[in-house]
Amino acid sequence: MNFSIRQYPFDNNLESEIIDNHRDFLNWPLVYFLEENKTKEAYVGETTDVLSRLKTHSKSERKQRLNTVNLILSDKFNKSATLDIESNLIKYISADGTYSLQNGNLGISNHQYYQQKEIYWELFKNIWGELKTLGIARHYLHDIDNSDLFKYSPYKSLSREQIKGLRMILNCLLDDNAKVSLIQGGAGTGKSILAIFLFKLLKTNLDDFNESDFDENDKDIFHLLELVKQKYGELSMALVIPMASFRQTISNVFKNIKGLSSKMVIGPSEIVKQKYDLLIVDEGHRLRRRVNLGSYFGTFDKNSEALGLDKNTSSELDWVQLQSKKSIIFYDQFQSIKPSDVTKESFYDLKNLPTTRNEKLLTQFRVKGGNNYVKLIHQLFDENINSIIPKINIGFYDLKLFDNLNEMVHQIQLKEKEEKLSRMVAGFAWEWISKNDKSKFDIVIEDTFLQWNSTDKDWVNSTNAINEVGCIHTTQGYDLNYAGVIIGPELDYDFENREFIVYKDRYKDKNGKNSIKDSKVLLDFVINIYKTILLRGIEGTYIYVCNLNLRKYFSQFIPIYQEKTKQEKLLKILDEPNEHTVPFYDLEIAAGNFSDFQMVGDLKFIEVPDLISPQNYFICKVVGESMNKVIPNGSFCLFNKYIGGSRNGLITLVEGSEIFDSETGAHYTIKEYSSKKVTDEEGWHHEEIILKPLSTKSYEPIVLRDEETMNFKVIGVFVKVIQ
Repeated sequence: MNFSIRQYPFDNNLESEIIDNHRDFLNWPLVYFLEENKTKEAYVGETTDVLSRLKTHSKSERKQRLNTVNLILSDKFNKSATLDIESNLIKYISADGTYSLQNGNLGISNHQYYQQKEIYWELFKNIWGELKTLGIARHYLHDIDNSDLFKYSPYKSLSREQIKGLRMILNCLLDDNAKVSLIQGGAGTGKSILAIFLFKLLKTNLDDFNESDFDENDKDIFHLLELVKQKYGELSMALVIPMASFRQTISNVFKNIKGLSSKMVIGPSEIVKQKYDLLIVDEGHRLRRRVNLGSYFGTFDKNSEALGLDKNTSSELDWVQLQSKKSIIFYDQFQSIKPSDVTKESFYDLKNLPTTRNEKLLTQFRVKGGNNYVKLIHQLFDENINSIIPKINIGFYDLKLFDNLNEMVHQIQLKEKEEKLSRMVAGFAWEWISKNDKSKFDIVIEDTFLQWNSTDKDWVNSTNAINEVGCIHTTQGYDLNYAGVIIGPELDYDFENREFIVYKDRYKDKNGKNSIKDSKVLLDFVINIYKTILLRGIEGTYIYVCNLNLRKYFSQFIPIYQEKTKQEKLLKILDEPNEHTVPFYDLEIAAGNFSDFQMVGDLKFIEVPDLISPQNYFICKVVGESMNKVIPNGSFCLFNKYIGGSRNGLITLVEGSEIFDSETGAHYTIKEYSSKKVTDEEGWHHEEIILKPLSTKSYEPIVLRDEETMNFKVIGVFVKVIQ
């Protein structure tokens, strides 16, 4: 699809420049990007009246600090498309980290429209590639998708449930008879996103919101926000996160967002230092009471005394209410994992106070298996289940049970190469002996030797995380693409009585068990731990169960992993096409020119039943190791037929007379594409094209310069590995 990005100074000559050069777009939907290159401050917008909108911006004191405008133009744009592209640009530019956005976070669109996925998402990827060429964007989209700045960005569109919760919270702030907003929601229901969105919303200047594009929900929220600002002025507030690891991660996110600061993210022990207008508590189920606190006993007692509370009966939940005029607490009773956590009875009492306003979040946003996968996990651990769980459709969610731990570790490492953010996680059934002796292994199961996480701060993003195993304390609150979960020998299953059994001596978290006398209480905590870590994986969850009885029980409901050689039979390779097939090219037997290979008479086809518009795709079996960080040798890969637009940052199948791939001996290759362009009196042309390998091995990039770039074409754009 055709588009262009045109750059002009944001000055008094801008109107005449636009009239002279873009008369057809004066009343046409377009997207624009205002920037100041030195301070790296920016604003993203869309409009159907570019002259009026930019004239309005030129009168704003804050917008006057921006000195360049980039117009993103296409004759294929419509209002829905520009709203969508504006929304994506705000999300990705904010998370890219190069520019600090003046945009408010209200009015971020999230609606579906005709050809949104088929055409306009591809268009956005091409626009992003061009922004990288211009130096406006820095990172690739797939890298941003896996970043904390993107996952926990305040520039997210909210669901209807979240908007309902947000409205309740703002009304609670305006209600003199309300003190606490209690938001209940399970793992992956967007509690942290709502907490961060709210914090940014309350810290944003009202002038930074683009009211002209608000829908009815936005207008309602904005009106409530105006009333809150009138009532409180500049709110004294903090985001409280009990877990140190997750707190460090969110602190890093706040540090990179305009108007926010890492100092605004605090631990519960810091609450006592001052009074607040508002405290927002994420992961409230991890607030503590005076049980099994270890080295924290002294601080807990000192803080309770300073607040005039009885240390034996009070909790950090009491500190929150005492030190704030208003509090918003996000809570999930099924993620309470140890005796030091505030009891569910305390939250029940809080819930029923006349000064508490209550809301629930039910929809699952994290895992691709959705609410059905969450339901399956809860049913697996339900002691009252019958011997057969009704089959639950979890779509394409990649859920597998392994009987070989080495194989599961290997598959998670492959997923790390392909998807990133894939981690091993385990229950607390092994001592942390490697903490003081790095030569020792903590988890030894048959011929598999593993070590616990080497850091307890932001472990998920640490350099060596893929070679280690995280625990509940280093993964609670985090999103992973794939989670490889080891269920330890502390948990068993009794088939005769149809119940779970916990072995206290095999559970190694001393602070998690020492004060517990009732094995049923310990069992509840252990099951909550496994429910929590089994809900970390966005794309998939792999499971290894140490106890044979429990593995047998799980195998009734979770498919058992089979090696790839057996799985290949699942691909339907046909001699004739049908409505669900795409052409298949086996690059293992291809040589010379790809164009010639496409002409062969004995072309094969592969069924991809759930693919929209299969005529726009083809499949290749890819050989070689030059792209093994993304495409393992011998993989079947889906490609989108290339129809135009920027290729920068994309993995492409390219062909040219000056190309020679050392692995295939052919004049085509699959590499990550980037280019440098120059403009002269004849227009723009490529100065240099770089085809970059993405490999764990040493491969040189293919570089085409000057005339070498002429006889060159892009055949397809890599979508994903399908097997």
